[in-house]
Amino acid sequence: MRINEIPTPAYVLDEKKMIRNLEILKDVQDRADCKILLAQKAFSMFCEYPLIGTYLKGTTASGLYEARLGKEEMGKENHIFSPAYRKSEIEEIAEICDHVIFNSFSQLEKYGEYCRKRTGIGLRINPECSTQGEHALYDPCTPGSRLGITAQNFDREVQKNPRALDGVEGLHFHTLCEQNADDLETTLQAVEEKFGKYLKRMKWLNMGGGHHITREDYDVERLVRCIRYMKETYGLEIYLEPGEAVALNAGYLVTEVMDVVENGIKTLILDVSAACHMPDVLEMPYRPPLRDSGKPGEKEYTYRLSSCTCLAGDIIGDYSFDREIKVGDRLYFQDMAIYSMVKNNTFNGIGLPAIVVMNEQGNCRIIRQFGYEDFKERLS
Repeated sequence: MRINEIPTPAYVLDEKKMIRNLEILKDVQDRADCKILLAQKAFSMFCEYPLIGTYLKGTTASGLYEARLGKEEMGKENHIFSPAYRKSEIEEIAEICDHVIFNSFSQLEKYGEYCRKRTGIGLRINPECSTQGEHALYDPCTPGSRLGITAQNFDREVQKNPRALDGVEGLHFHTLCEQNADDLETTLQAVEEKFGKYLKRMKWLNMGGGHHITREDYDVERLVRCIRYMKETYGLEIYLEPGEAVALNAGYLVTEVMDVVENGIKTLILDVSAACHMPDVLEMPYRPPLRDSGKPGEKEYTYRLSSCTCLAGDIIGDYSFDREIKVGDRLYFQDMAIYSMVKNNTFNGIGLPAIVVMNEQGNCRIIRQFGYEDFKERLS
């Protein structure tokens, strides 16, 4: 089965492109002598975990369910960070995770003694170094952020209790979003300035995610230098947790045109939805790339792309084409592997897209299709 033959809507993972990404990440891992983990919050297509595990060192999770998925489906190093942990879950978390990272000294005090007897523990720091101009929604260093411990609060807790760091093996920061290595370098300067006195007491430093390592213009050499500098200066093991970089530009969302509505502009009614199937389009917002299309007015035929939901603002964007688009035509959204399957929903009773893998020869296999029962079982 080829991609033009699969049922729509469907997420299609292009294994050839993902392998290219994994080869780049493996090269960084080898040259910088660091460990790279898959951030499952961006990409949790676990049928591919055995393949990903041949390149990367493991997985990282944002909660118990992701931690269980990483443990069960990849079975390598398994790390977790959450702003807070449930008492009912911490026992299992400590059992299946190699590092448990706490967001505050109060969480460390609550669970630290239990966890340090069973697994490695760390603390998330906030270097208060914002490098994101456009995406404040994703900036953990914005004033008043709940994510990570500021240097002032960190110092105060250690001064109050000199043994507060007993058993703490590492520090973690995550400040980037779709960014290059120059922003990491800037962040590391802030980390050194504010937390350098604690780094030599640690075994590891986790630089989090948001590193767009597999993007064409990414400065890989600068990244390697940054990692090796921190590793050699402070004697640390270094972790990176990219999610997007693993499957960047390696997925499609295939859709079929169901109708064409005209009211000042021609709107294509598709069997996919921004609200249901690519919510970042509305949240960030952003305009997803679409194969063989241009900006409005760039090509002869311009259309607005929308969906079958009742949400008036469920609009994917305006695109132009060299030809007239008709009912029954297929369109191929690109870069749809990341933050799509993990964030989709069934608002309005809209069905979930099938999950498909396309191998290096271009042959597709359907991994899973969804129906009414999948919609019903999420309700009560």
